[in-house]
Amino acid sequence: MGTQVSDAEYVTSLQARVKELEAENANLSSRLAHCHCSQADHISYGPDYKDTKVTELKISNGESQRKIRKKPGYNTGFLSHHSKRYVALKVMYFGKRFYGFSAEAQMEPSVESEIFKALKTTRLLVGDKKESQYSRCGRTDKGVSSVGQVIALFLRSKLKASGINNGSSEEFVFEEKHEGELDYVRVINRELPNDIRVLGWCPVPVDFHARFSCLSREYKYFFWNENLNTLAMKTAGTKLLGEHDFRNFCKMDAANVHTYMRCISMFEISPTDVSYDGNQLWVIKFRGRAFLWHQVRCMVAVLFLVGQGLESPDVIDILLDTNRIPRKPQYVMASEAPLVLQSCEFENLKFMCSPDSGKALRAHLVNECQIYQLETAIFREAILNCVPQLHDQSLPPNQGSKKKGSHIPLLSRPTEPSYEERRAKLSSCT
Repeated sequence: MGTQVSDAEYVTSLQARVKELEAENANLSSRLAHCHCSQADHISYGPDYKDTKVTELKISNGESQRKIRKKPGYNTGFLSHHSKRYVALKVMYFGKRFYGFSAEAQMEPSVESEIFKALKTTRLLVGDKKESQYSRCGRTDKGVSSVGQVIALFLRSKLKASGINNGSSEEFVFEEKHEGELDYVRVINRELPNDIRVLGWCPVPVDFHARFSCLSREYKYFFWNENLNTLAMKTAGTKLLGEHDFRNFCKMDAANVHTYMRCISMFEISPTDVSYDGNQLWVIKFRGRAFLWHQVRCMVAVLFLVGQGLESPDVIDILLDTNRIPRKPQYVMASEAPLVLQSCEFENLKFMCSPDSGKALRAHLVNECQIYQLETAIFREAILNCVPQLHDQSLPPNQGSKKKGSHIPLLSRPTEPSYEERRAKLSSCT
């Protein structure tokens, strides 16, 4: 019985304490409502501002203090009164761990999502992605890398605004001047992951579009020679030059693409200065104004078949003749890993990078190269340690050797539906 009385008293004391805390909370809320300290959140954030902020509050009895750490992130809306300018950014990324460049596929991580995280963290983004008038030059697939991707969007500017947009409150910096401007390369790179870097920035007119203003795009595809007939590959590759219907050299998107005419303005195949264990690294270069979905990987796949002696160079001419071959033969695309979006060319676009940012950028890339070289050294040690096993006389003959499957000529393989068949199916579904 005595225990029950004690519990009741304890509950009563807790209830009294709750009332005291509620009163204390109301008192603090009232004081904060009349405090002007919150206006500090509306300062013009500089490039060195950090995401985390510590605020100290004193308890009314004066005996203790506590620190409240502000969580990362911010509302981009309150920056709308700042000057902003339309800029193009040149971006490189190593695509191995990304599900492509675009964030629209909703597969994470993507290069685009990482870039926008950095822009929000650095408070360079004014408004949301849609309001920034964002555009991208290329939409590389999963695993594909780039050293010349270009995007364009409005970013906060440090310069005084020089124009008003149709009488609205948004102030734009229109001039191409850049003295005294934010060091976009340094600011953004500080928040990006190690496998993404901004290489330069350039002011562009508001009617600039990273995709539609692009004059040409160049891709590189690296491969180990491994006894490929590169002369036959060159003969076949030159047949791709010029304007052709490339529907047999792409992944068809009949719902959104209605013409498959594209122009290849440059094709080259040449050795690099890199070799390993007697095997030379080569590179194929393609340049054109625009490319179809998976076009480069499909062209390279057919060139490899030619290089292996499994197909004649003339197979290129046959596949380009869509009247003769209206349905694409089924074949496996070349791997995405060696593909690089090398450059995107624009008229009168010169990307800038401050000396300090350039030095830091170079140091970062050199460090990344050294990391991968160390990994290469480790794998090389593994190869050297397994060599005695390869020469073990106790192993049965041909153990571990892989039988080569018989090659089915491209023109004898099953085919995919034609464009007309795909369109008819789409029409029947609507």
